[in-house]
Amino acid sequence: QVQLVESGGGLVQSGGSLRLSCAASGNTKRINHIGWYRQAPGKQRELVAEISSDSTSNYADSVQGRFTISGGIAENMVYLQMNNLKPEDTAVYYCSAHVLYYGYKWGQGTQVTVST
Repeated sequence: QVQLVESGGGLVQSGGSLRLSCAASGNTKRINHIGWYRQAPGKQRELVAEISSDSTSNYADSVQGRFTISGGIAENMVYLQMNNLKPEDTAVYYCSAHVLYYGYKWGQGTQVTVST
């Protein structure tokens, strides 16, 4: 089993910054993608950014240039530095790990609220 524990998040004004952290534990050798998704009220969960086992990263178009994902599978840690936050970034952010032969595991989620 893989467990994911997030920290960070909170309330910030538009244009501000936040940093999210996620610690992975358990059978982490089977993780081949790790990253962040978010879900805003009334919307589907969407990919924000993720790192693959070959250390390549992938970002949603809406956050490209503003958010930076770091860490990785080998470190069992993943971070999301969010700069120039906008009200539309308001959502619950979930750490995610794709585990071979299992599928996605999720953290408990952390609320990010960006005020105008």
